[in-house]
Amino acid sequence: MARVSAALLFLLIAVVAYTQNQSNQPPKMTVTKVKGDLYEIEGGGGNVALYVTSAGAVLVDAKNPGDPTYDALMAQIKTVTKLPVKYVFNTHYHEDHTGANGKFISSAEVISTENSRLNTLGPAWRGAYGEHRVPPITPSQPSAPATTVFTQEVSIFLGGKEVRARYFGRGHTNGDAVIYFPAERAIHTGDMVTRLGNAYGPMVDYDGGGSIVDLTKTLYSVVAQLDFDTVIPGHGPVIDRAGMITYIKGVEDFRTRAAGLIRAGKSQEEVGKILGDEYNWTSSRNLNFQWTLPGLMKELK
Repeated sequence: MARVSAALLFLLIAVVAYTQNQSNQPPKMTVTKVKGDLYEIEGGGGNVALYVTSAGAVLVDAKNPGDPTYDALMAQIKTVTKLPVKYVFNTHYHEDHTGANGKFISSAEVISTENSRLNTLGPAWRGAYGEHRVPPITPSQPSAPATTVFTQEVSIFLGGKEVRARYFGRGHTNGDAVIYFPAERAIHTGDMVTRLGNAYGPMVDYDGGGSIVDLTKTLYSVVAQLDFDTVIPGHGPVIDRAGMITYIKGVEDFRTRAAGLIRAGKSQEEVGKILGDEYNWTSSRNLNFQWTLPGLMKELK
């Protein structure tokens, strides 16, 4: 019964989001220069990275689905460059990061990890804890899957610049890609690093193969193996390398607290209440709570 209720909740959230995205009012977006030729576009879904080269543009992620959102995204891109988008990288499969994939496929190469593409295609995959994954459902407009996939690492070269995508391990999902801009010493982490308003707490999609234990291991691998000083998260403001390390340590603290409560025999409701109070991680303020708590109870028991 709990599993069915969670699936119904996820579907309800998706339907509400879809309805909002399909309104005639385009979402408000802002574009900000991060450094060099790298920009960030906020609003209307996950943070998008825009990288400008002399031969075209590279995007990381593609916002929510819907024509108004796509039109708003393109309007922001055109304030920076008139050149076409040649590549779109997806950090993971969720529709607030892949919604406009279908709009770009005819003119750009859309790239993701193999697992992210499989997750986009539908529920013929079982989660790490046996649940049937609930795909990123919209009533009539699911996200289009990537046209090119990789398992470990891939680089593209455009206008004399390199963009590198790499899989370090599971975290938010089982297919998270970190996108690296070597010349700018910057990365886009997708939702492995995220901050929604004042709420703190990791977002782990257990039905999509995520793990709060592996999340910190994966992020520490990113810190150890890439030379960067700037981080574009999946949601929230741009941070630096030190800010990312602080985030990782915060996730570790959160996980330790949650594990202690679970192993002390606290119920899911009690764990959620305590973590909500201590980390501003409640169902009324943070969808992370609704996605993560049931799987957290199983992984940390």
